[in-house]
Amino acid sequence: MKILIVAATEFEIRPLLNRMNRVKEHSDILTSYTFLGHEIDVLIPGIGMMVTAFHMGRQLLSVRYDIAVNAGIAGTYGKGTKVGDVVEVIEETMSELGAEEGEKVVSVFELGLMDPDAFPFKNGLLLNEKPLKLPSLREMKKVRGNTVSLIRGSKEGIMEVRKFADADVESMEGAAFFYSCLSAGIPFAQVRSVSNNVEERDKSAWNIPQALKRLDNALQTVIEELPRKGL
Repeated sequence: MKILIVAATEFEIRPLLNRMNRVKEHSDILTSYTFLGHEIDVLIPGIGMMVTAFHMGRQLLSVRYDIAVNAGIAGTYGKGTKVGDVVEVIEETMSELGAEEGEKVVSVFELGLMDPDAFPFKNGLLLNEKPLKLPSLREMKKVRGNTVSLIRGSKEGIMEVRKFADADVESMEGAAFFYSCLSAGIPFAQVRSVSNNVEERDKSAWNIPQALKRLDNALQTVIEELPRKGL
């Protein structure tokens, strides 16, 4: 299969990169590999929605992939998802795409600035309605992601985000990945390993090594389960 793996930073998927066979480095952010009979392009655009959307859009216009996988760590809002969990994000929202009205945040859809059902949105959400049918993914907890540009570090800010987004986990790229794949019509999966609770900043409570190890195990299994000749 022809696979695109997207990660914000190299360190999040470094163990997998070390196991794959490097074929060609196209640029600082795009490298081709072979692994387990698949052709795999790895795109590492950087942190945030802006760079992810631009580089994914450009890549999906130039190459046709069988599937795309977004892999990385995430924070949890604590709605039944805990540090160490590996989850599949099947819905995405953006808590910062809107406006403040007094003490309340109102989405662009509620403001009437965007149609909540304009493709690829459905009721204001980005949805993966045709997830990859792999055993390891079926076993993962299915969650809603919230994509942010600002990681909140105060109780007030975090409560505001939780109330608005009603999400399970938080990342800085998920919605851009969803938007790009849905727009290009490519099957996809977003796999996140939870490294921390979304709370007042206390990095001593984060467990990034555990999250990276579990993410690597999950990615290895997903690739092993993929058929050699397409879905």
